[in-house]
Amino acid sequence: MILAAFLAVCGAWFGLANPVARLPLLMLLLPAGLAYLACRAETARQAAKWAYWTGALAAAGNLYWTCLPVHDFGGMPWVLATPVPVLMGLVLGAYAAALALAWRFGAARLPAWLFVPYAGAAWTVMEMLRGTLFTGFPWLTLAGAFSPWPMAIQGAAYLGAYGLSGLLAALAAAPAVYGLFSRPTLAVILIAAGLAFLGNRRLADPVPKIAAAHVTIVQGNVDQSRKWAPEAEEETVEKYIELSRGALSDAPSDLLIWPETSMPFFFQDGGHLAQRVRDFVASAGVPLVFGAPAYERTLGGHVLYNRAFLLAPDGVTAGYDKEHLVPFGEYVPLGQYLTFIGKLVEGVGDFKPGASAAPLRQGDLALGTLICYEAIFPELAQKRVEAGANVLVNISNDAWFGDTAAPRQHLDLALLRAVEQGRALIRGTNTGISAVIDPRGRVMAQGGLFTALALPCPETPIVSETTWYHRCYGLITWGLPALFVLLGLAACLRPVRSRDRRPGGLTL
Repeated sequence: MILAAFLAVCGAWFGLANPVARLPLLMLLLPAGLAYLACRAETARQAAKWAYWTGALAAAGNLYWTCLPVHDFGGMPWVLATPVPVLMGLVLGAYAAALALAWRFGAARLPAWLFVPYAGAAWTVMEMLRGTLFTGFPWLTLAGAFSPWPMAIQGAAYLGAYGLSGLLAALAAAPAVYGLFSRPTLAVILIAAGLAFLGNRRLADPVPKIAAAHVTIVQGNVDQSRKWAPEAEEETVEKYIELSRGALSDAPSDLLIWPETSMPFFFQDGGHLAQRVRDFVASAGVPLVFGAPAYERTLGGHVLYNRAFLLAPDGVTAGYDKEHLVPFGEYVPLGQYLTFIGKLVEGVGDFKPGASAAPLRQGDLALGTLICYEAIFPELAQKRVEAGANVLVNISNDAWFGDTAAPRQHLDLALLRAVEQGRALIRGTNTGISAVIDPRGRVMAQGGLFTALALPCPETPIVSETTWYHRCYGLITWGLPALFVLLGLAACLRPVRSRDRRPGGLTL
């Protein structure tokens, strides 16, 4: 049991992006280890206990970086900041415990040909719940570990990231439950081979683009500790303009991308800094997407937004206000009651969520905008494409996390949105990792961390065709949980198999 838990934790640590070494295939040790613990533990209580601590350690290790923004920008001493990933792991471990109990219940009653899809559906439901409850935190998805391997994630175009995670979990759970040389394991090996064939076949097919755009991302690498200082505003504007001018002198571009809150002032108020940006865009003749805080006057005062602006050369602007805000970063949940809790990072105030998913349009481009954290939520990218987006744009600021695994993990999750929706994704960040990803999840251009740069991508595909996942989103979103419930009911109606016929001889 100890060995299984240890391998599962190490698999999670080294399967996802981390500062030491990475092999995505190792991530499968997590569902395999949880399945083994679920079915080999002597009692259900013991299974839940082992799974809980395995899931908690796996999550805490991968989220080690969460203590950095709390200390560096939230002003908390290390003695209070260090426990943050531990506390997050203790919460997330509950999902692993619940999964283990569900798997144990199903393995004791269902035949292998029903348990394997049941196991996959259970994992999918777990990730869906984790991405929804308590504002949602779909960060450590199983499918995200395989983002560096485009062949392995093409199933997201059919099942979505959660569904693909469930399929991968089922493939890993079968040999752990039934043994390496069992018939169920042989069956899942054939399924895995089919998945690989499908992935390679889809990668070989040309992207059905209607046009292509030359996109240039400008990564300013502005020091987060000085970003909101009034004396640094002019320096920041000048830096972005000069980097953009240099890039445009090398090659013309159809679109410039500056990161989330790259302009640390209220652009809508005008003023000389806003005019400098307008003059630059007019002279360059290139539309610009950039982030800046915004506000709306109400009877009660001002409502603040985290906004993405699209500024056209003729001076016309459009905007998108961030819909899914970061709790304790951009707002305090139940802040009217928890007045003693402040935001953990500095900014201009507490933001309010926007309400529109409409794309920002310029010529042939319909830009579905995802600001920072929003790129990890499949339902938000779905809404953007449903509203007509033919390209996804993710502007972000990962400077909070320093030189850790977080920017890489964030990029891995954003990459899944491109595959799910069959859209190119342009990701512009302040300090990295900026990238352009094609609709198959292949990185077309990528910058480094903590360096100022201009990143061109001359052939960014513009696509109108939608994926099977997009077209059948409702069926998948509700169908996979329904499958879990139906198979769970089937297990309830079946008697517990005799002990010698249960996987691993488990007892209940």
